[in-house]
Amino acid sequence: MDKDRIVGTAKQAKGAVEIAAGKVLGDAKLVAEGQRDKVEGKVQNAAGGVKDAVKDVLKK
Repeated sequence: MDKDRIVGTAKQAKGAVEIAAGKVLGDAKLVAEGQRDKVEGKVQNAAGGVKDAVKDVLKK
């Protein structure tokens, strides 16, 4: 598993927590930051998946 997949998953979790906290607190800025972190995490996770796939293909 690529490091980017781990970091991306962590960013997604952080974003989800920020979204929930922002909604509870009524803080629109925190919700927006959480959404940004969640998207960044998804992109980074996908990039890690591509790297893993390339490594698998090169091993064959």
